[in-house]
Amino acid sequence: MTPAIRSRGWLALPYLTVYLLVFVAPLLYFFVISFWRVRLFRLMPDASLANYAKTLEAHSVSLIFTFEIAFTIAVIVTTLAFVFAYVVRFKAGRYGTPLLFVVLIALFGGYLTKIYVWKTILGQAGVINSALGLLGIVNEPITFLLYNPVAVVITLSHYTLPLAILPIYGALRSIEDMPLRAARDLGASRFRVVWDVVLPQCRVGILIAFSLCLIFAAGDFVTPLLIGGPYTSMIGKLIQLQFGFHGDAAMGSAMAFTVIGICLVVIFMVGTLIFTVFRVR
Repeated sequence: MTPAIRSRGWLALPYLTVYLLVFVAPLLYFFVISFWRVRLFRLMPDASLANYAKTLEAHSVSLIFTFEIAFTIAVIVTTLAFVFAYVVRFKAGRYGTPLLFVVLIALFGGYLTKIYVWKTILGQAGVINSALGLLGIVNEPITFLLYNPVAVVITLSHYTLPLAILPIYGALRSIEDMPLRAARDLGASRFRVVWDVVLPQCRVGILIAFSLCLIFAAGDFVTPLLIGGPYTSMIGKLIQLQFGFHGDAAMGSAMAFTVIGICLVVIFMVGTLIFTVFRVR
């Protein structure tokens, strides 16, 4: 190992130390206690799969509902993100940079701010109901716009869209213009150019975008609590109750790692599908 490489390794040591202490160590701790049990609000060391079995048995309906919502959000957001990133990269011209700047500004917007914005828009006294009332379309406020799964999908889609745009745009930036011109000169339609040339070269970006949206939506509990109402019982709310109200960190950890495991399985399946369909020719 050369001195230059060794010095770079030392430069990475502070980052690695922070990463291990802030991310890896807590993750390992909660993974270990997920096999423990709680008695009289105290963690008791154990080596049992009882918490995982109880999670799959008692919360299977909530898990299925959560991943239906999360998968829907991931598919919608990834599709919209690809369209937006494609326009910015290939169609917007000199307006591409301002559009990308808008995405960055939206990315750093407050999470709770966006939730309350949509709560204001969809509420009985919100923007939509006020506009419909002023136009004389409705006599009474519409109540079904808020506190339902659709409102959760809209809110989380709005929040995760910038997270999905950036990795896809980064992948599209690596595509050179020459293969696209060659494909068009050979008579390929716009659809064939996108399908056969663009998509195979940004598969990684698409998978990253899908993964970020799926993981965030599956683990979120604030949006279902404030926007979803009593009929949107996602697993994140139940995990929060285990750590907070019930004081059962072992059960909450088992539920959290069950969600992580299902996310990894879904991502693997979707990644296999993407890399199979969009093969580089």
